Amino acid sequence: MGAVIGLLLGVGLLLIWRSGPRAPQRASAQHRDGWSQRRTDRLRQAGIDGVGSAQLLAVQIVCALVAGGGVLLITSTSTVSLCFAVFAFFLPTAIVGRLRRRRQVALRELWPEAVDNLASAVRAGMSLPEGLAALGTRGPAELRPAFARFGTAYRATGRFADCIDALEAELADPVGDRVCETVRMAREVGGNDLGTVLRTLSELLRSDARTRAELETRQGWVVNGARLAVAAPWLVLLLLGTQSTTLTAYDSAGGVLLLAIGAVVCVVAYRVMLRIGRLPEERRIAA
Repeated sequence: MGAVIGLLLGVGLLLIWRSGPRAPQRASAQHRDGWSQRRTDRLRQAGIDGVGSAQLLAVQIVCALVAGGGVLLITSTSTVSLCFAVFAFFLPTAIVGRLRRRRQVALRELWPEAVDNLASAVRAGMSLPEGLAALGTRGPAELRPAFARFGTAYRATGRFADCIDALEAELADPVGDRVCETVRMAREVGGNDLGTVLRTLSELLRSDARTRAELETRQGWVVNGARLAVAAPWLVLLLLGTQSTTLTAYDSAGGVLLLAIGAVVCVVAYRVMLRIGRLPEERRIAA
């Protein structure tokens, strides 16, 4: 009897342990964990396929070496070349961020059309999976490949939830997450109001896109002013590279301290200006 009680106690403790944070998680949630996965997610949001965090880091290192070596040949000053090497190291991530924002803006304009097409397919008598798969041929061109792969996966497996998870991971778009989760909920709950839900979602997406576009246009001068204010002194410093007598002063302890202070001030001021002019960023729906 004691052995049976001990066995039952052990099984109960094992079930409690497995039901905690070690319980299986959805693939979309696992995808966003960790620094490397977040960088990979940003690459997908920028529309850059086939490149991971390791490849991006390699590009950053190459850019830093090339920029540092080039400035060193021009100025013959190690401290100045080191500053530009640091700037070049972060340049690829800045480019990825810019591409990511552009793609999100473009997709934000396309999602209402995609939802309208889905609503039309549902009104025509198609099921939700069939309507989503039809977007692979009749939807916006930018979104067609992802929905075509969704249709292929669903026809092969018949697992709607898994295919929606894969679609969210491939799209890597906050608005896409809202659409996919709405469709998932509509399929799980059912009912006759699906057409109304999709039309309401389309109207909300259009209203949100118009509002954000207007605000982004108005705050664009803040971002451009911040970039110009940060780049100007360093461009002037680079132009002084033809005067070796001037730049040799930066190899001294005082020159290194001056460059360090200048770099810190530029970074802090740039971040503050971006913070002032930045709109609240749309977050992806966590699983």
